[in-house]
Amino acid sequence: MPKLTHFDKKGRAKMVDVSKKKETVREAVVRGSVFMNPKTFKSILSGKIAKGDVLAVAKVAGIMAAKRPRNSFPCAIPSIFPT
Repeated sequence: MPKLTHFDKKGRAKMVDVSKKKETVREAVVRGSVFMNPKTFKSILSGKIAKGDVLAVAKVAGIMAAKRPRNSFPCAIPSIFPT
């Protein structure tokens, strides 16, 4: 098995300099599950949540996270991500 570079000998996470790596095109695929009361689900779909459009807020949060990858990868050198 190859050595894991983001962990030290005690298994703790550590910073890794990846600035010299060649750029590559990558694609991430993710799957998730959300469990909730069926009544809550119906309220979300019908737009009847008192605080507003739950799905629109979730979409905006996802877009904001995708535009700020430096905050999503704590074990990488921040200088490799554009500001």
